[in-house]
Amino acid sequence: MIKVGDRIPAVNLTRVTSEGNETVAADELFSGKKVVLFAVPGAFTPTCSNAHLPGYVVNADTFFDKGVDMIACLSVNDGAVMRAWQQAQNAEQITMLADGGAAFTRALGLELDTGDFGGIRSQRYAAIVDDGVVTMLNVEAPKAFEVSDAETLLKLL
Repeated sequence: MIKVGDRIPAVNLTRVTSEGNETVAADELFSGKKVVLFAVPGAFTPTCSNAHLPGYVVNADTFFDKGVDMIACLSVNDGAVMRAWQQAQNAEQITMLADGGAAFTRALGLELDTGDFGGIRSQRYAAIVDDGVVTMLNVEAPKAFEVSDAETLLKLL
């Protein structure tokens, strides 16, 4: 599993934009920026939609005021689902990253086999990435939502 001090891997992700989806290399996307990255097991799922993403939406300006260049939400979903979720949650300030085949999630060592729920998904986590290097990583225990929420990350900045 990725740890503090490790670099973000050179794996492609799909970044959702208002013009459509674009393929980006994760290492390049995170280069030269201070990024708060949080990952969820699935878009439109209860905890993800009711608490995790909304916390970052409500606090986006505070993150930016604290020097964060990008807030990124990642899920093992396709770009169309991530765009629909972004629109449904009024999350335009959040960079939505689709990891459809879970390549990035596997490269981080943060995959989770959810079986019939959806197969391979991401564990729930949040990280601070400074110029491509992980400087903080909080991975949730299974079925927990205690250390990857927006309020916890704000305290750590």
